[in-house]
Amino acid sequence: MNPKRGASLAALMFAVASGVAVAQEACSASATTDLERLYCEVVAEGGGQGLPSQADFQRNQPQVQALLLRRPAKRLGLSVPTVTAEPAQSKPPSTPQAAAKPPKPEQVQTETQPARFGRLADCALKGERIVCPDRQFKLALNQPNRALAPGVLEDQNRLGLRPFQGGRSDEQQVRAYLSNAYDRYIPKMLAIGLGANTMSFTAFHNAFHTLEDGGVDFAERMERTYQLLKKDKLNLAVQARYHDRLPEKLALCEAINFEIIVCDNVATNWVFVSRSR
Repeated sequence: MNPKRGASLAALMFAVASGVAVAQEACSASATTDLERLYCEVVAEGGGQGLPSQADFQRNQPQVQALLLRRPAKRLGLSVPTVTAEPAQSKPPSTPQAAAKPPKPEQVQTETQPARFGRLADCALKGERIVCPDRQFKLALNQPNRALAPGVLEDQNRLGLRPFQGGRSDEQQVRAYLSNAYDRYIPKMLAIGLGANTMSFTAFHNAFHTLEDGGVDFAERMERTYQLLKKDKLNLAVQARYHDRLPEKLALCEAINFEIIVCDNVATNWVFVSRSR
């Protein structure tokens, strides 16, 4: 071998190895939780194919992070930390009112059924149930695959959010888009048996701005995450729930349609479904 060529090849290999080491060190340096550190370890061991980028991984709730890591960690013989609920005060939103869902147009109309379109004044929160005059809602848990409708974990079942095509500076337009997108996201998560793994609307709102600010299409990235969750759900069992916390008051809740109520205190999200669903 030509000595100069050999020296150049050695220098190139050293540069590549150094770059990988730097990337691994940067990953570990920005990891703040056991799940994030495990993500870095999985990637360093060559098991990161199919995982989202580190930044996208960190935007997910811990329960979703654990679900995404279970299969690659298992292949490498690594254990996934147990997920516990975070205290409600651990991650206060930087702008508490910014992510509040806008009232739907129907809210200004007189409704005979108070659980429809966010009207919960006549309902009562009773632990794992929300009782309304016309129906009852029960806390949604993660479901085993045998309890799911046929085909929901197949490729043809898509999240199907439309891309945002409005003006990012128009906050009313952004909120309307995210409200409609969230009202589709929640039933789609229930369909694949992950009612206990949903994002709060605040997290949904923040993910949209973070992704779009970085030049990433929010709808496309959410679709990729949904497909990854379906693949993992096919092969791995999930816990029915990750904590025993419950919403403290009905003011934390909103009906997104006639069959689903969502409650959150920013850190934790709860989904309640009617018994007819």
